[in-house]
Amino acid sequence: MKPVIIAGPCVIESSEVLDEVARKLVRLNETYDLDIIFKASFDKANRTSLSSYRGPGMERGLRMLADVKERHGLRLLTDIHETYQAEAAGQVVDILQIPAFLCRQTDLLVAAAKTGKVVNIKKAQFLSGDDMKYPAAKVRESGGREVWLTERGNTFGYNNLIVDFRNLDIMKPYADRVIMDCTHSVQRPGSLGGATGGNREYIPAMALAAKAFGADGYFFEVHPNPEKALSDGPNMLPLQQLEQVIKQLI
Repeated sequence: MKPVIIAGPCVIESSEVLDEVARKLVRLNETYDLDIIFKASFDKANRTSLSSYRGPGMERGLRMLADVKERHGLRLLTDIHETYQAEAAGQVVDILQIPAFLCRQTDLLVAAAKTGKVVNIKKAQFLSGDDMKYPAAKVRESGGREVWLTERGNTFGYNNLIVDFRNLDIMKPYADRVIMDCTHSVQRPGSLGGATGGNREYIPAMALAAKAFGADGYFFEVHPNPEKALSDGPNMLPLQQLEQVIKQLI
């Protein structure tokens, strides 16, 4: 089974950024014989500040993602935050992602399951790996055909996250694939005063540690210029560095 690489910008900014990232991912897919999935969000409903950029919205954002699929042939993943978004997003993308803060929201999980798409559930920052048996069960019992679970660290306050890599092994009985989110796990939530900071220098180590604990896939938010990214810049991997991280992993 090929390792899954989920990669892309945090939020849809422009067609130009989507196209630049997609071209790079297509080349990496062909060079290293991977299963690369393109990720971008049409709406980031959980930004720290009300004034933060959220994205182009569902209708326009899904059109932009559909264009990526048509032009580049990549499988797609996007977040949903509301039940009404599931059906529309499921008509465009291959994997529906449930954000970590929402992983216990029963109606959202059920709506995602009913689309028949793969459902990737991010582990909440306040849950243990073993707690994720219940969100996974909600999807399966609602007809979900495939469930992925993603580790992204735990928070104990104080603008930081801690990763317990044992969770990757603990969650395996409940999921078809267990993914390591190598970029959100280096976040420093709220540490920039109304914005989230991060330590991107630890991203490669997060990926390698996850490999040691048996991860089935790896999640990287990437951007051509993270310093100018409209969301999650401090914890994003520069696009030009993704190939080196992948080479280390494989």
